Amino acid sequence: MPFVVAGALSLAALGIAAESGIGIEEIAKLAARYTARASFAVFLVVYLASSLFRLWRDGTTIALVKRRRQWGLAFAMSHTIHLAALAWYSIEFQHAPRVTTLLGGGLGYALLYAMVLTSNDASQRAMGIWWKRLHMVGIHWLGFIFTFSYFGRIFGPPDMRVQGMVLFPVCLAALALRIVAHRRT
Repeated sequence: MPFVVAGALSLAALGIAAESGIGIEEIAKLAARYTARASFAVFLVVYLASSLFRLWRDGTTIALVKRRRQWGLAFAMSHTIHLAALAWYSIEFQHAPRVTTLLGGGLGYALLYAMVLTSNDASQRAMGIWWKRLHMVGIHWLGFIFTFSYFGRIFGPPDMRVQGMVLFPVCLAALALRIVAHRRT
C-alpha cells in the first residue's frame, strides 16, 4: 500500500507537470517541483507515524506504525523520482544548483540511502544504538531540508511564496507534534 500511494503521487506529479508546462524546460522544472511536493506528503507520514501513535492509539495509527518501514522505503522511492527529475532539469538545461543546495541535499540523500540500506532487522540488530541514531539524524535532517526549503520560498518569487507560506507552517506543525509526543512519553 505505501508504495502504491507514493508511486501514484509521484506519477501524478509528473503528469501534472507534463500537462502544466509550456515547453520541455518548464515541464522539467515543474516535474522537479511537483515531485518534491509529492515526496513531502509521503515524508510527513513517515515523520509523524510514531508521534501520532503515541498521542492517539487507534486502528489508523497502529497500521501506520506497523508499516513505518514500508512508508520509509516508499518515501525513498518517491524522493529518488524527485532526484531524477531534478537531475534531468539541472543537467539538460544547465541549471547548476547552489553549493549549499548540493551539500545539504547531498547529505540528505546520503542519509536517506543509508537508512534504506539499514532498514532491515539484521542491520538493526548489528548496529544496535547506532541504528536508532542514524535513523533519528536522517529523518530530522530531511525534515530540516524540507523546512528550510519551504521557508526560503516565502521570500522568493511571487509564484513560490504561497507554497512557502502554506508548507513552512506544515513543517513547523509536524515538528511541534513530534516534540509534544516526545514529551508525553
